[in-house]
Amino acid sequence: MAEVLFYERPVPLNRTQHKDLRLKGVPSLKFATNVHSVPLTGVEFPAAARDLPILFAGQGVEDAGPMALLGLRQNENLFVDANGQWEANIYIPAFVRRYPFVLAEKPADQVEGDDFTVFLDEAYEGFGSEEGDRLFKEDGTDTELLSNAVNFLGEFQQHVGRTQWFMEQLRKHDLLEPRNIQLQKDGKSINLNGLFVVNEEKLRQLDEKTTHEFLKEGVFGWIYAHLLSLANIDRIAQRLDVREQAEVAAKATKN
Repeated sequence: MAEVLFYERPVPLNRTQHKDLRLKGVPSLKFATNVHSVPLTGVEFPAAARDLPILFAGQGVEDAGPMALLGLRQNENLFVDANGQWEANIYIPAFVRRYPFVLAEKPADQVEGDDFTVFLDEAYEGFGSEEGDRLFKEDGTDTELLSNAVNFLGEFQQHVGRTQWFMEQLRKHDLLEPRNIQLQKDGKSINLNGLFVVNEEKLRQLDEKTTHEFLKEGVFGWIYAHLLSLANIDRIAQRLDVREQAEVAAKATKN
C-alpha cells in the first residue's frame, strides 16, 4: 500500500468484522510525530504556504510529487510536541487529517468492486468497542461519522488526481529543477536531497497558449504558492534551533 505513513496495522474496513467498532476522539497527533514530510495536494498549497515549505520530492523529476516539509532531521516533525499536540494555528495537511482511515488501491487479484477500498488502522488508540461513536448502525449502514470520513477520503483522492495532472504539466514544460537544502549547524551539516522546485526563469518563458491554459486551470496559483512557501525553510531551521536548545537544557537538568 503506497503512502500509508504512520499506519501500523491497516486493514480493509469490513461491515461484519467491524460492526461493533467505535471511534472516540483522541486529542493527540502522536502518530505524526516521526514524519519529517508528508504528501500534499495542489488544492492545499495556498493554505499550507503560510506555514510550511512546499517542495517536490522523488528519485527524479519523473516521479517527483509535492510534499510539505515538517522537519529537517529524520523521523522528526517539528510541529508536533512531546504530548502529540500539533502547534496551534499551523496548517495540518489533509494527508494527516484523514487518519485513521485511508483509501488504498484494491489488490491486483480483486476484480470486482471499486478501484479503491477504505482501510483503517486497527492499531489506532481511538478505536474500541466500548467508548466513542459507532462506525455502523444496527442495520449495518454507515453512521454519519463514517459517511463523513469516507466522503473526505473521496475528496482527497480527487485532489490527488488533479495534483497528478498538475505534475504532468510541470514535467511536460520542463519547469522543475533540483534543489538541495544545506544548513550548517554547530559545525554539522544538514543536507536534504532529492528535492525539486519550479524554475522561475522557465516559467516566465512559457508560450502564450500554455500561459493562457495555466491561468484558466489555476496552475499559476499553485506554482506561486509553492514559490512563496520556500521562505518557510528558514522558519523550519529556526524551529530546529528552538528544539535543539530545549534538548540541551533538558539534558543539563538531568545531569
